[in-house]
Amino acid sequence: MSKKVFIKTFGCQMNEYDSNRIYDSIKGIGYFKTEDQSNADCYILNTCHIRDKAKEKVYHEVGRIKKLYEKKNKPIMVVAGCVAQAENQEMLNRESYIDLIIGPQSYHKINSLLETFENKKIEETEFDSVSKFRYFDNIRNDNSKVSSFLTIQEGCDKFCHFCVVPYTRGPEYSRPFNKIIKEAEVLIKNGAREITLLGQNVNAYSYNDGNKELRISNLISELEKYNELKRIRYTTSHPRDMTEDLIECYSTSKKLMPFVHLPVQSGSDKILKLMNRKHKIQDYLDIHEKLTKINIEIKFSSDFIIGYPGETDADFKDTLNLLEKIDFINSYSFIFSPRPGTKAANLELIDKEILKERLETLQEKLFNNQIKFNKSMEGGLIEVLAENKLDQQDKFFGRNKFLSSVIFDGYNENIGKVVKIRIENSNQNTLFGKVEKNMKAA
Repeated sequence: MSKKVFIKTFGCQMNEYDSNRIYDSIKGIGYFKTEDQSNADCYILNTCHIRDKAKEKVYHEVGRIKKLYEKKNKPIMVVAGCVAQAENQEMLNRESYIDLIIGPQSYHKINSLLETFENKKIEETEFDSVSKFRYFDNIRNDNSKVSSFLTIQEGCDKFCHFCVVPYTRGPEYSRPFNKIIKEAEVLIKNGAREITLLGQNVNAYSYNDGNKELRISNLISELEKYNELKRIRYTTSHPRDMTEDLIECYSTSKKLMPFVHLPVQSGSDKILKLMNRKHKIQDYLDIHEKLTKINIEIKFSSDFIIGYPGETDADFKDTLNLLEKIDFINSYSFIFSPRPGTKAANLELIDKEILKERLETLQEKLFNNQIKFNKSMEGGLIEVLAENKLDQQDKFFGRNKFLSSVIFDGYNENIGKVVKIRIENSNQNTLFGKVEKNMKAA
């Protein structure tokens, strides 16, 4: 007998990929997705623990579900992902409505946990990346979209002092090269025209095939051979793993998009050392110089943490100075939030008003860069991969090579194709335009 499952995903692209693969697994035991939140036999929250108050958001969501089902049969309540890994038994003790806690390296066990569930609270948070990926390698990925995600690497060995990832995702693990290509083939066959390679530290991908080390550059080269695939991206990367072979891909590959999301976190060498980033600002500038010399189209985005303990006005000014040297076109910036279990968890925090002021100053500069870049495309003709038609609108959505969102007037037959769009106007986050008539789609 079939059962209904509702999956709610928080956080990053890897969580979105994980949610899709969880569903690929549990539909084998009779669970099918429902979009009706109030009518599920199983309710899965796939959680993220990167930012502050992530745990409380989960409790809030569970409370909302309790109210939603107070006059109905209770669903099996599953909390998965990084909050589950970090908080595990505490969550079961605090919230009786939660039935199953399952960490990100234990998803291969979810079928057996659901099939044997008998109202007994269960916590499964063992680090077992190898078994997990071996399991999912034998389950078809049926979640192809025009723009699809594909995890190639998990975990991190960098141990930045602010980051919880090594404790929630475990050590770095790179999937077998051939298994990644096999999954990519299925995605492409089912309609994927763009693939984004995912990892907590994706450019650290390294797989030994006999006597040969295969890296992300080799994956890009292999994916390049598939005619139906139009675009390749990857995220999230680390400056220490921006190797020469990967840099060279931006010269040799016709499908690797000229957009590099490379988190720097701070413009101050002092703060980078306190964070245990193990790179300096000059290293970052050297990478930028190499890439922009190789390909003049390349644009950068980054992540910035404001107010890491010990950050002075001078350190913050160094971050602002970095923005004068690199035109980041789309970046993320956050006030430092201590994560339990990390080296920085108990450090003395900077005054909130100072942090608020610094964040506003930084974001104004970043937003101005973004607006300026978008304005520069107005009136021009750009290539956009058309992904889907917008709900309840006679408009279409896609992205340009720099990952900018584009909303445009077009046609159903444009979906899955790279089309020429004349940009008419823009705002901070989105470009607006029309399909250029008599332009052949690729």
